[in-house]
Amino acid sequence: MASSAAGSEWQFLQCFGERTPGEDIQEADIISAVEFDYDGLHLATGDRGGRVVLFERVNPHVRGPGMDARAAPPLPRGASFEYRYMTEFQSHEPEFDYLKSLEIEEKINKVRWCRSSNNTRMLLSTNDKTVKLWKVYEKKVSCLSNFNLEGKNTAATGSPRPNALANSPAAMRLTQPLRLPRVTSTEVLLAARCKRVFANAHTYHINSISVNSDQQTFLSADDLRINLWNLEITEQSFNIVDIKPANMEDLTEVITSAEFHPQHCNVFAYSSSKGCIRLADMRNAALCDRHTKAFEEQESQANKSFFSEIIASISDITFSRDGRYILSRDYMTLKLWDLAKENAPVATYNVHEHLRARLCDLYENDSIFDKFDCCMSGRGDAIATGSYNNLFRVFGAWNGTDLTLEASRDPMRKRLQAPAKTNRFAIRNKNGPSKGGRSNEQSEAGTDYASKLLHLAWHPEANVVAAAASNSLYMYCA
Repeated sequence: MASSAAGSEWQFLQCFGERTPGEDIQEADIISAVEFDYDGLHLATGDRGGRVVLFERVNPHVRGPGMDARAAPPLPRGASFEYRYMTEFQSHEPEFDYLKSLEIEEKINKVRWCRSSNNTRMLLSTNDKTVKLWKVYEKKVSCLSNFNLEGKNTAATGSPRPNALANSPAAMRLTQPLRLPRVTSTEVLLAARCKRVFANAHTYHINSISVNSDQQTFLSADDLRINLWNLEITEQSFNIVDIKPANMEDLTEVITSAEFHPQHCNVFAYSSSKGCIRLADMRNAALCDRHTKAFEEQESQANKSFFSEIIASISDITFSRDGRYILSRDYMTLKLWDLAKENAPVATYNVHEHLRARLCDLYENDSIFDKFDCCMSGRGDAIATGSYNNLFRVFGAWNGTDLTLEASRDPMRKRLQAPAKTNRFAIRNKNGPSKGGRSNEQSEAGTDYASKLLHLAWHPEANVVAAAASNSLYMYCA
């Protein structure tokens, strides 16, 4: 793999669910969550239709019987990180809350993997109200033959019709010795079973779930509360953060994301709509309303506007693998925070600065409320996040490199666009076009706000990114 992911040339690996030009997209097929497991051997996606789809990594060195046993030729770059479809299952169904007269969507908000000690795969999925623990395992299905009734060979789950049994001569008297059914073939299938349902603990919509490093507990967060669950207990949860005021008119912020520390099981972080990240330690108190640290960058009064609080809202946070840094994403920027420095981020990466002059239009069409994910490479040297026009940005965490890629089969391609009409109010880019062949300053006409890449994930051990563009899942490597 390349030494710097942001400064490398990225290449297309594969695509699942690629749509043809002009094809209509069903709302239920749009991907709403993407997640690698801890070692990168499996990948999970959730969609707005409540389905979870699993993929597994293909081992290119496995050689089947009868194949040439000599050393295989060198693999092309990225060939060792190809994935194949495993299985899919319906995780959530649409429901209706009769007490509040509200429909509960089946859309999957988050998917998180749990570690397992055997060949089974365990993962958590959640919609707005309910978290479910799923077990995906291999199931053997046998086919039986050699029955005493001729022509009644069937699978293990089948049986002859009752009327056929009653009318057959064998039912009245046996003229031949009894034969024992025999297993003729066995097929191994993947099955998914819901092991536990964690429900009735959130009044507001769940926006985050995170599995603890102890692999025994997990947290679920909604707009005002964060609950702690044990994976073995569904009837009880503990409220560890509650920011709901006595009078709802005094409410000034909501929780937007929450994540456990990757190494310390007692530490977690949660972000707010005011652009603040709070670090809490569960050893201090049962209710962690008093945070241990608060990471917030104060904005000068001169720069404040009507949109300041909206664009400051943090949509996603994630820890670096070593737990030293927190990466956060708001509408305009990515920010990298050092846990030892609270007053300012160690680095800020502009993602949507070219849209600052268009905030009024973005507010009118609700695009300003879009929530983009962020992710970090396993080595912590590169970060990524999505944007509009099905683009995603890859930044070097420390070397200042910036790469703009497109979710397509040619992520590095340069499009020849017709010159846009001159707009004297547009902000000009003084630094010229960015890497990837795209100017950071895009005209409003050149930005497709409907084609937004909200969800993406970085492989934990390699420079491989999975990006969800509408109903398609693209994979790239550097």
